[in-house]
Order: sequence, then C-alpha cells, then structure tokens
Amino acid sequence: MAKCTNAPPTVPSDSGVAGVGVLLSFIITATIALVISASLVFHEARGRSSAQKPSVLRRKLLNAYSDQQILTGIGIQSVGLAKIQSMVPYHFFIIWILSLLSMAVHNASLLALVRDFRRDWVLRWLRQFLIFVNLVLSSLYGIYILRAVQKGINDSTFPIACVWEETDGSGQPSSENRALSFIGTIVVLAGNAVVFVLATWYLHSRTQRFYNIIRLIGLLLMAAISIGAVVRVSLLADAFDGNHPVELSDGGEKQWSFGQLLSVGMLLLPVVSIIEILRGEIKCAPPVADFGDKASLIGGTELQMNDRDRDSFQPNPFFGSQTNLFRK
Repeated sequence: MAKCTNAPPTVPSDSGVAGVGVLLSFIITATIALVISASLVFHEARGRSSAQKPSVLRRKLLNAYSDQQILTGIGIQSVGLAKIQSMVPYHFFIIWILSLLSMAVHNASLLALVRDFRRDWVLRWLRQFLIFVNLVLSSLYGIYILRAVQKGINDSTFPIACVWEETDGSGQPSSENRALSFIGTIVVLAGNAVVFVLATWYLHSRTQRFYNIIRLIGLLLMAAISIGAVVRVSLLADAFDGNHPVELSDGGEKQWSFGQLLSVGMLLLPVVSIIEILRGEIKCAPPVADFGDKASLIGGTELQMNDRDRDSFQPNPFFGSQTNLFRK
C-alpha cells in the first residue's frame, strides 16, 4: 500500500524509466523515424515515383524503428503502473510524456507506410491494436496526472497512488499554475482521443481523398507533438540537468549502467536487417502503388476492378470488403 503520510524530503532516482540511456533511446528513435517518415512522404508527394524508386531500405528501417518505439512506449507505461504504489508523480509524468512521443512517432510512420498496411489485413489490425493499447494506457496515465493536479500533489514526494487517498499535507505542494495544468491535461487527453479516431479512419479507409494533403498536415502535427514532448522531457528530467520538481537522493539517472547502454544499443538492431538486405540475405518486396482512388473516379464497382486495383486493399476475412468496412 502507498504511504500517504509523512512524505519524505527526497526520493530515490529511477534510472529504469528516467535514466539518460532510456530517454536518449526514445529521443534518437523518434528523430530517426520522423526523418525517414518525412523523406518518404515528401518523396511520394513530389512525384509519386515510388514505382521507380521503391525505397525498400527506408521503409524497412522505418517499420522497425516505429515498432520499437510503440512497443517500448507500451512497456515503460506497464512498468509505471506496476510501480504505482512507490513511483512519485515526477517519474510518472515523464513516462506519460514518453508515451505521447511514442504515439506521435507511430502515427507519423503510419502516414508514410499506410499503403503497405492496407495491403495486408494482419499488419493493419496489428497496428490498430497497438495504437488502441497505447491510447488506453496513456489515457489512464492522464487521469492519474489530472487527479494529482486537482489535489495539488503533482510535484509531491508522495507516491502517485496517493491521488486516491487522503494525504496529511506534508508533501511538497505544486508550484505551477494549477488551473493551467488542469486545462492542459484535459486538452492532451481529448487530443489523444481525436488523433486515435483519425488514425483509425486513415488506416481503414478504402478510398482516400486528398491523400497527400492529409499526410503532409498529419506529419507536421505529429512532428510538432514529438518536438514538444522532447523539449518538455529535456527541461524536466534530472538526466539532462532539468528543473525537476522533487529532490532526488542520488544521481542514478545521470549514470551510464548496463541497462542504459542496452537501451541505446537496441537502436542498432534495425541496422543489422538493413545490412542483410544490402548483402542479399533477405529479400523484401517493393511497395506497390495505391490504385484505390481510380475505381471511384471512373465510377467502377467492386466487381469491375482489375487485379491490380484489388490488391490495393486487403479486407480481413471476417467482415468488410475492399470498398466497405462492414458489408461483404
């Protein structure tokens, strides 16, 4: 049970969720994935020349880093929930910001690789499941943060579980504008829900009008969210000498240990696959151009589509068709 009386003056560091290696791995992965996503989106928007230059290596690398980012985001949120009886709001908030970063990076990658996912229903629904799990966990974190702000213990040394308990007021009170923090948290929660709905629609849409405009606007939005998350973590985390609200009893978050090196070293795994592809050990099919819009433009029906059109979207075997989400 969380101890919600006699708050300690200092708290121990938690390098597993706020260590320098963990934070750098999130930031570096996000940077690489966003750069690759932007290169693919702008390349296709400029001339739709993916048939001549399939960009197999970039797509393979982006897919790997995107998966790594979303899975580590879900993993670190699970760790935070498991330690909810002892983790202070400072570390809990850092995890929430990292979850927002992983969400933005995964959505940016979705914008660049959506045609690949549309052709394989298993990959498409796997992405749907991952963004749903991340939304549920991130929303749960947001509720805890909202409650902590409401009670004024978001900068306290009390465990985050004390948001549902009565405290004795010995913890460090919040020095921020409570109303602004409260409104900001609600806006982020609402924004997460809106982004999830839009990402779901974009992933399962049969005919996508204004394709390039949506991708460009979405990419800029996800890049802005990612930059904001990175800046917020950098200004807050003790690993980067940030202005953290609680006093830590040790400097473990700044030290490089095996766990911190492992977090950064995992960034090299996707590069190994690229080397194998370049050496010819692994063969990857090039991306196929999306012809879903042609059928709607010429007024054709689903039965009139040629084989090339039918390959542009693969419905799942349980419900829906190539042109309708619910009707066979």
